[in-house]
Amino acid sequence: MILHNERFTERDDAFVDIEDRGYQFGDGVYEFIRVYDGICFEMDSHMQRLKLSALKIELPLPYALEKITRNLTRLVEKNGLMNGFIYVQITRGVSQRMHHFPGNTTSVLVAYTQLGERPLEKTTHGIQAILTEDIRWKRCDIKSLNLLANVLAKQQAKKHGCDEAIMHRGSTVSEGSSTNVYIVERNVIYTHPINNLILNGITRIGVLQMARENGLRVVEEAFTVNELLEADEVFVTSTAIEICPVIRIDQTLIGTGQPGLVTRALQQAFEHRIVFNSGTN
Repeated sequence: MILHNERFTERDDAFVDIEDRGYQFGDGVYEFIRVYDGICFEMDSHMQRLKLSALKIELPLPYALEKITRNLTRLVEKNGLMNGFIYVQITRGVSQRMHHFPGNTTSVLVAYTQLGERPLEKTTHGIQAILTEDIRWKRCDIKSLNLLANVLAKQQAKKHGCDEAIMHRGSTVSEGSSTNVYIVERNVIYTHPINNLILNGITRIGVLQMARENGLRVVEEAFTVNELLEADEVFVTSTAIEICPVIRIDQTLIGTGQPGLVTRALQQAFEHRIVFNSGTN
């Protein structure tokens, strides 16, 4: 089953108009939500970010946020999803093709679920990454449908046999093609501050909160490519990859080439967070 606006329907019956502005312009926003043991993880945070992204591009929600939340939860139940993801997107709707906002459209919401096991192999042993120039637009704080630059970066990583591309603007590291990036130096966690050049990841928010609760110092401050390569530990976070160590970047081994103690401590705290989420929903 999929959710199309307020209607649940079979996927084979889904229809996207050729003049939907999401299809033609990428004129829309989206969220990607993890489901653990049948429970939507950090749902409220995802919904608030969806609302904020829509506000930033002057996109009206098709109906109330509370009802969107209920319908997404119902979609998980209807599909019997225990472990996986929800993808939800909202576009500006259908109109004759024109660049400026049309005045008579109705926003369109589409959501579906997909199976997805936890990335335990990667989070246990770590991943390898490449460096690439950040060529994205300057409103990365909006979780929009415009992801071509991210796709190109991820494809370069794949060509090099890596799982992620860590992007930089000049010498300053911004984030991964689909992750937030952190370094650990002398047990201090550094990560890019929240501004228009990165997306404030939902996992990022939780990680920084958990770090502070566990007595770790967090500095939200940009760092350089050299600082990245010379760090004691590097890890990335996202809804899909959770908290994942990076053990090699290009030809440089990070630290000892093994997941570090700070990363491991955060992973353990994250496990407790999942259990708490499952027990309180």
